[in-house]
Amino acid sequence: MRRRTLLSAFSASVAGLAGCTSPGGTEPMTDERETTETTSDPDEPTTAGEPSTSTTTDGRASDGDGGDRDTATTDGDTVGTDLDRREANVMAVEFEQPGSDHRFSVTLYHDDAGEDGYANWWVIEALDGSELGRRKLLHAHGTQEFTRSETITIPEGTACVVVRGHDQTHGYGGRAMLVNLDTGATRTVNQGAEPRSFADADC
Repeated sequence: MRRRTLLSAFSASVAGLAGCTSPGGTEPMTDERETTETTSDPDEPTTAGEPSTSTTTDGRASDGDGGDRDTATTDGDTVGTDLDRREANVMAVEFEQPGSDHRFSVTLYHDDAGEDGYANWWVIEALDGSELGRRKLLHAHGTQEFTRSETITIPEGTACVVVRGHDQTHGYGGRAMLVNLDTGATRTVNQGAEPRSFADADC
């Protein structure tokens, strides 16, 4: 099993709320836990005797070739600490690939308590905007970050995906994240109030 952990800026401790189930109730809620930042040594063997492939960020995003880059800029392409909490902002993505599918754990930040609509799903997309899978959220989660998981089939040859949050009132605006499934590099993007096209983007 290879495991990569991707944390973007502005991550805080996350308390999952009990009572969430995936559609159909088939997903065990093993992800209902506090999310913390971790650091792993890629050369340290795992319990299975294989090298660890975990990737973590500590307030910085990997550029995919061994370096780091700040996620806070002023060009509107990446996001610093200013977030519109009316949007379902993607704060962190963790994924593992136990087989042909990927299991994604996505952390959202949204003011569910401050308006009528709540963050009701997150979605994985290809760069052309086609939906690869989503995790539905069945109720509001207050004003704290929260993490929920789903196993999604990624087409062979797909290296870069888009992770977006969705809320009932504002749709797909806010912070999205580009994730490179091969290298572990990430890029956070401030879409504004409307969803942004990533057809010409890369990870």
